[in-house]
Amino acid sequence: MSKPIIANSRKRSILSQADPDSTGHFRHKEEALAETQDLLEKIDHLQERLYAEGKQSLLIILQGMDSCGKDGTIRHVFRGISPQGCLVASFAEPTPEEQRHDFLWRTHQKTPAKGQIGIHNRSHYEDVLVPRVHGTITPKDLKGRFDAIKQVERLLTNYGMTIVKFFLAISKDEQRKRLQARIDNPHKRWKFKPSDLKERQHWDDYMQAYDEAIRVTTTRHAPWYLIPANHEWYRNLMVAKVICQTLEKMNPKYPATCEGLDFSNLRIP
Repeated sequence: MSKPIIANSRKRSILSQADPDSTGHFRHKEEALAETQDLLEKIDHLQERLYAEGKQSLLIILQGMDSCGKDGTIRHVFRGISPQGCLVASFAEPTPEEQRHDFLWRTHQKTPAKGQIGIHNRSHYEDVLVPRVHGTITPKDLKGRFDAIKQVERLLTNYGMTIVKFFLAISKDEQRKRLQARIDNPHKRWKFKPSDLKERQHWDDYMQAYDEAIRVTTTRHAPWYLIPANHEWYRNLMVAKVICQTLEKMNPKYPATCEGLDFSNLRIP
């Protein structure tokens, strides 16, 4: 049985814990599809219970290099759940208004309410990764942001939110193939940005930045999961497995029915 990889902060190299090309014990896509579908059905049922209970929430953070599959993960893993119990937010380069606030402001206001699943396509981690890579933040300020992230994640979990963070690991060669595929396909070109090529030149710097960010901020209450993502079907399976296991551990309950009513004899006129 393939198991999700929880980042181990005691390891010297965090990202080396996940081989982007791994497919676990699965050799072919078809072997994993049935298990993935079973997990998606369980997630659908558990999300209904979470929404009905209205006492807990789940925040899912997706991070990774350009074209790692954040959009595809959202599309495939969450396709069966009720939209009214799910909030999806994407965070690109900060807008002028967002820059006038503290760096956590824009993501904090998009966290899920109780009863909801929230999905962040990129997150507050962009504000430690990009400045570090481009040298626009001092080591002191970087440490301050790491401390603030850990504090706010602890605050959120203290108020009934469960947090899981995913790093979708792809190889540099796989990214090249995916970016080229976007250029070659007229229906995918809308996803391509010249900045993708600019940021790709900093690949090694981003790997170091991610390694540090994950090491410093993986905690028991807000763990990082390292997901091999060169193969989309295996990525979907592993993310679905973590979410299903997390919701099962949260164990949301349907609210109690109205006391004093005998439902076995109740008929609507």
